[in-house]
Amino acid sequence: MMDEREFELINIIGGDLGSNQREISRQMNLSLGMTNMLVRRLITKGYLRIQQLNKKKVEYLLTPKGFSEKMRKSVRYTMKTIGSIGLIRQSIARLLQELYLEGTRTFYMVGSSDLTVLIEMAVREDALTGCVLIKIDDPAQAKEDGVLLVCREQAEPLTLTGIRSVNVVEELAKDELMIGQFAPVAV
Repeated sequence: MMDEREFELINIIGGDLGSNQREISRQMNLSLGMTNMLVRRLITKGYLRIQQLNKKKVEYLLTPKGFSEKMRKSVRYTMKTIGSIGLIRQSIARLLQELYLEGTRTFYMVGSSDLTVLIEMAVREDALTGCVLIKIDDPAQAKEDGVLLVCREQAEPLTLTGIRSVNVVEELAKDELMIGQFAPVAV
């Protein structure tokens, strides 16, 4: 099994065959000694091999086992990410459902993050009948008839008179079901 640092090193070597240990240590923000130890460990595990180019220069190559492990970990990471996106969409759907049950039918979205796409999906797929979703550039464009969904992190809370605003990022961070799903897991 490969740890995170080893995986990072494999990704660097797999993407740039000309990397030397000094360059790898800089990219990974590790000491040269730690980088050397990781390289030696990966060689011992059979993920890397060294090819001597001349008396002073070597080239690091991924072995078939190294390529296979890199692919396996990449696929697991991608699948975990896709699952996380699904959880975020479900959490957004719960938030919108609560607002819908309170009588909200007009949602104003401000921000241009990927959350806006997930909000659009939640409104469409969860059949929030009679809902209107309006993208705006400036929070001041929101009207009192709806709820302003802020789709970005903010340094300070948004205060608009007469308009209810919900910071979707902050609400996701407070969602207990999401917190339980994002416990650290080895990839």
